[in-house]
Amino acid sequence: MTRRIERIDALRGLAVFGILLVNLWSYVWGFESLRYGVLQPDASLLDVMAIAFTAFFAEQKFYPIFAFLFGASAILITQSVFRQTGRWSEAQRLYRRRLLWLLACGVVHGVLIWFGDILTFYALVGLWVLLGIVGVRARTLLSHLRWWTLAFIVLVAIGVWLGMQSLGPEEAYLLATSAVEHVEAARQVYTYGNFLSIGWQRLQDYLTVTAQSLLILPHLAMLFLLGAWSVRRGWLTRPHRHRRLWKHVLIAGLLVGLPFNVLWAVLKVTEAADPLQPWRWDYLAYALLPVGGSFMAAAIVALFMLASAAWMRNIAFVLAPVGRMALSNYLAQSLLGVILFQGFGFGLGQNLRPASWMAIAFAIMACQILLSRWWLSRHAQGPLESWSRRFIHRSVVR
Repeated sequence: MTRRIERIDALRGLAVFGILLVNLWSYVWGFESLRYGVLQPDASLLDVMAIAFTAFFAEQKFYPIFAFLFGASAILITQSVFRQTGRWSEAQRLYRRRLLWLLACGVVHGVLIWFGDILTFYALVGLWVLLGIVGVRARTLLSHLRWWTLAFIVLVAIGVWLGMQSLGPEEAYLLATSAVEHVEAARQVYTYGNFLSIGWQRLQDYLTVTAQSLLILPHLAMLFLLGAWSVRRGWLTRPHRHRRLWKHVLIAGLLVGLPFNVLWAVLKVTEAADPLQPWRWDYLAYALLPVGGSFMAAAIVALFMLASAAWMRNIAFVLAPVGRMALSNYLAQSLLGVILFQGFGFGLGQNLRPASWMAIAFAIMACQILLSRWWLSRHAQGPLESWSRRFIHRSVVR
């Protein structure tokens, strides 16, 4: 069994909560270009701050952390199996089952609960990218990482070039008008619709989200492999030996991440307040978001790696149980979100404002911290993690 590393579990727990903050908006506004929807004219300062906080602190920060840790876990898990069995083929076989279980969870999640599922794509990319590095030499892993990093850089460069192509005022206005109409139509379905109408909309959005995830393939593969490489080098598992590296990561992450994400937060608040007057460089900022978000994510990871043992004990006491039950908590968040906010449930998305949504999100986090500690005091794993283990280690039928 893989030895738990509390520093990694705590970081994963924080990522689970960060992902909730981002996903919260799509329970109401659906999958549209206006992620934060449209602010009402009488929106309060707290409503504005809810958007700014999410855009600055959470959007495109915790998805990279989660992907980074996913790749790291792949190495930790397969190395553990190899130590027990002495065969990399067995490690690969069991890890393939793990990814197939994740794929099944993702499909059920996306079709029946919430369209914004990322598990489906994690599993598919993992089957392609991570299975191929099980047991390979360090130089082979590094070669894969370099090629996928190059692919990511090329994709960002293409996005930047497209983002710099200026639109005429009339064309920009038509695109903005269309975006407002689509996001409002999605809100009407998700917050006022019945189970069948929401289910049909969810299925369409799930297929669209999954297909469009191909655009983040290089980024996701790069993060997976960077996490795997960090374990091979001991950066994650023995951070005290690499403090100089993590200090450099922290400085670089803050120097790039802070100014970009302040700008991004201002942009998103402005867009939500007046979506018919888009910022001229909106598409350019969006093209650079994976870079700016990843730098901020790197700074957050560095803070966890540099934290003293005393600080980490306190942080891990709160967050590590959540991270140990990451799959169970992630799916529970989606289930709670759609029941609370959407039309077939309590329909709170109809009238509540963003500040109230944020308060509900923090209440969910507090409950999950308490429930995770309670559950793990009685069980070795979370409920879905336990089912996953049974599936992975079931006897092969001959």
